Amino acid sequence: MSDKYQGFASSPIGKLLVKNLGLPNPTKLDRYSAGDPLVKGTIVTGGNGRLGESLPGLLDTLGIASTTTQADGEKYKGLVFDATGITTVEGLGDLQEFFTPLMRSLSNCARIVVIGTPPAQVEGSERIAQRALEGFTRSLGKEVGKGGTVQLVYVAEGYEGSVVSTLGFLLSPKSAYVSGQVVRIGAHKEKKATDVADWTQPLAGKVAFVTGASRGIGEEIARVLHRDGATVVGLDVPQAADDLQKVMKEIDGDWLTLDITSSDAAQRIAHHLKEKHGGVDIVVHNAGVTMDKKLANQSPERFGKVLQINLEAPEKITAELLAQKVVNANGRIIGVASIAGIAGNLGQTSYAASKAGVIGFVDSLSDALKDGITINAVAPGFIITQMTAAVPFATREVGQRLNAMSQGGLPVDVAETIAWYASPASTAVNGNVVRVCGQMMLGA
Repeated sequence: MSDKYQGFASSPIGKLLVKNLGLPNPTKLDRYSAGDPLVKGTIVTGGNGRLGESLPGLLDTLGIASTTTQADGEKYKGLVFDATGITTVEGLGDLQEFFTPLMRSLSNCARIVVIGTPPAQVEGSERIAQRALEGFTRSLGKEVGKGGTVQLVYVAEGYEGSVVSTLGFLLSPKSAYVSGQVVRIGAHKEKKATDVADWTQPLAGKVAFVTGASRGIGEEIARVLHRDGATVVGLDVPQAADDLQKVMKEIDGDWLTLDITSSDAAQRIAHHLKEKHGGVDIVVHNAGVTMDKKLANQSPERFGKVLQINLEAPEKITAELLAQKVVNANGRIIGVASIAGIAGNLGQTSYAASKAGVIGFVDSLSDALKDGITINAVAPGFIITQMTAAVPFATREVGQRLNAMSQGGLPVDVAETIAWYASPASTAVNGNVVRVCGQMMLGA
């Protein structure tokens, strides 16, 4: 699917109209391709907190060039500021002193990351100052423009070395459609991150199970996890068997066809993963449906079906895999929520309830999981797929433009976020719900 407006806006007449009429002017986003360096350019680092001195070394682990000084006339691909040392309201002025001189030196699709301390870990003025970082980063995300992104990463004390996988994701084109987000590392007292031998294949030797894998976002999740080294087991309904098998054959994967709402689905999935693969390392609950109607016109059957597929089935499958110990140590459970579950949507009471429930699913397990197993979720906004192509033109245009990037995302943007969660180096990333929405103007 292509964005016809974006193509028009970049044409000679389009540029003229965009400039004179103040129309949205979306920048073509950088996206990662296998074999590319994580960052094509230099990152400027600053700050005097817990990570300040170690940041250059952490970035060097990923092959990312960095500097602590600005050179006249240079363009930079990103900025990282360690704000963990800010303990007073007055200290927030350090943000302005670091960022203001550098903002005009950023190239297109630049990345900005602010690192803070979880407010709950500190008291008094320091808690106030650290909480203020959220307003700063979310506002800056709506200012940076030209395809740039801004994120806040709260790093719990003692987890400074566990930030590498998150920096690699947030500073690279893999996070093209993620902006204005708050990521929490070490919030649930997880084990420290596992070392990764090869950052181009972080999932080598891992088994990933993906539901709804025959097309759209699910297909892209399967392809990205395979690119990162995983053996993928894709699942979809029997009606999608041909498409599912085609995708899995292309990525040397395995497949399973069944209805995840059937009474024995969880047991059959557990048996298949245990017998054929000896367990599973990554579980992605992607399968989902919408049956949109205003509540006044909704039937119990349709309302219940959405909840069954989108929420009840992931809960039951996860419970069975955990009970049978099919999920390996340092495993990953990943749900797919939605911006609808955060901000609501007209005609989607059942869908929004199910997706908000996915967020509750993450909350309910994040403190309970053992052996380094984590649970997180993505919450996509307007993602360009065959499904959204059927949305009426006016509604589709509003959906694509109502974000800081003035464009829709792609299935690969959701997949890349899931691959970051899936990394063995992301053990300290637990209990997060990250929106993949281009910093949509609705919701927090």
